[in-house]
Amino acid sequence: MKFCRWYALADAVAHAPAAEGVLQLRVAEGLVDYPRGKSAMVYYAHARDVRAAAITLAAHHAGRNLWCRHLEIEPGTAVDYAAFHAKVRDEFVRRFGAEPALPP
Repeated sequence: MKFCRWYALADAVAHAPAAEGVLQLRVAEGLVDYPRGKSAMVYYAHARDVRAAAITLAAHHAGRNLWCRHLEIEPGTAVDYAAFHAKVRDEFVRRFGAEPALPP
């Protein structure tokens, strides 16, 4: 399993799959301060429809320079998306000391 290449969140309609999966958001420039370091990551999500979730996020954060990517799975591969999402989110919290969050 791997994440695809980054694309502008505003362009998610053209890139994100209309299927269950996991997506990440990051700031396009700079880093966000967390208790134990800095990261460009600001959001992880498990969605039943990644495209719909990304489109909603893009509308909610219109005008913000955010990038998105989603998990790519080989056809026929069984994946527990909820468990994978929990794993990457928990790893982020362990490393940075807080949930990923969009800066104000």
